[in-house]
Amino acid sequence: MEDIPTVGLGTWKAAPGKVTEAVKVTIDAGYRHFDCAYFYHNEHEVGAGIRHKIREGVVRREDLFIASKLWCTWYTKPLVRIACCRSLKALKLKYLDLYLMHWPMGFKSPHTAWIMIPSKLLSFCFSHPRAYDLPLDCTNMVIPSDTDFLDTWEILIRFQIQRNVIVIPKSITPSRIKENIQVFDFELTQHNMDSILSLDRNLRLATFPITKNHKDYPFHIEY
Repeated sequence: MEDIPTVGLGTWKAAPGKVTEAVKVTIDAGYRHFDCAYFYHNEHEVGAGIRHKIREGVVRREDLFIASKLWCTWYTKPLVRIACCRSLKALKLKYLDLYLMHWPMGFKSPHTAWIMIPSKLLSFCFSHPRAYDLPLDCTNMVIPSDTDFLDTWEILIRFQIQRNVIVIPKSITPSRIKENIQVFDFELTQHNMDSILSLDRNLRLATFPITKNHKDYPFHIEY
């Protein structure tokens, strides 16, 4: 594909055992972009959903844009190919459309203990949801997903689209998956855009603070 589809499905923290069905629903709803990573430990489920829809004839592989990411302990040159092939094997695909470095900081090459860390972190994140994963109003209160601002989730997606930002919403709920892509039949006014921008809290949400002393840590830079 020449262009990256504007809206994709995020698979980070998607509940194990439910990703394959979510991918099937996603493709039926019109998504063609999937954001994956070795760290997410569910690429095999993503691949199963994709292959199912290819077998059904709903899509062809070349219709899809599939991204994965190289985890930080695999940045040494000899390990990059191994890691990429590992993701392809899990997905059971022949190629990726995009392969990213997951973070700018490289860590030491993996041994058994470090390989287990992503699984432990994933389990921790499933059991400790964070408020900043959800949209907040100007008083730092979580905005309910059923609030009457057209629909806040769709508004936030549309807001980013109009800023020329590719959006990767994550959901395994069929109704929400379908709603999240119904953002191309309306536009926000400039007043709407300015109102949302006025909520700017001037902070970064995902900063990986335990790596702040790394020589390549990028988030000390002013923004």
